[in-house]
Parts: sequence; structure tokens; C-alpha cells
Amino acid sequence: MPSKNSDIYSPPLTMSVGALSERSGIAVSAIHFYERQGLLHSTRNAANHRRYSRASLRILAIIKAGQRAGIPLTEIRQALRPALTGKALDQQEWQRISVAWHDDLNRRIRTLELVRDRLSGCIRCGCLSHELCQMFNPGDEAAAQGPGAAGLEANDP
Repeated sequence: MPSKNSDIYSPPLTMSVGALSERSGIAVSAIHFYERQGLLHSTRNAANHRRYSRASLRILAIIKAGQRAGIPLTEIRQALRPALTGKALDQQEWQRISVAWHDDLNRRIRTLELVRDRLSGCIRCGCLSHELCQMFNPGDEAAAQGPGAAGLEANDP
């Protein structure tokens, strides 16, 4: 086999699950899980071993980025839908995915900031047991906003 520094070296078109795990830094069990969830596809070789395309590295990177950002797997699967039908995930596709997640991530960031900033105060939960409830939620006005703690979402007043 020629060295990687040689002009005639080309990486293999497919990888074993072990090679994919080593290259991506994602455990084999997680790769198998993503495949069962429809986020990744493999083929089988003559010995019936799973083989993954090199494009699987980009898909795994997007899954990892999405999960670190708190994006649910169902939304990651939706974003990856073109790649899962065989379309290459190029820079333009990544741009499409990142733009689609941008507003959602900003909303999540605002919500986390509100939670952080309001943890020591009233969150308008409707309990009416905290002395500040009479100031922020007199008579449980928050009940009209529906269930949950009304002060913890980014779009709450």
C-alpha cells in the first residue's frame, strides 16, 4: 500500500464500524444505535460485515454537533433526511442545516439565560407560597398562560 504522503494514495471508499468509530471518536455501540434510529446507513460486504461510506464521518459530526447543542435526535434526523436518501452532505447542505438550527438555538440560549437569572426569584409557577408570588403572580394570573412555570421560557414576559 502506498504511503499517505504519496500522490497515488486514496483513502478507502468504505470503512468498518471499528475504523469509523476510531476516526469519528464515537463508540461502536453509538454508531449501531444511530443506524437503528435511521440516522446512518451501512452496506454489507461479502463476509456480511457492515461497511460505512466516508460520508458517514460528516453525518456523525453533524449528529454530535446537534446533540451537544441539545437538538433532539428527531430534529437531527429531519435535518439529515437528504443525506439519508443518498445525497452528498456538502458545505451547502451543512449551511442549510446550521441556518435551520440557528433560530432554535438562539431561543434555547435565551431560555437558559432566563432560567439562570430567575432561579433565585419567582418563576410564576402558581404555587402562591413564595412571598414574591403576590408581586409577580397575584391571584395566580399565570394559570391563564397554561401549564408549567410561566417565567422560564424565552418568549415569556
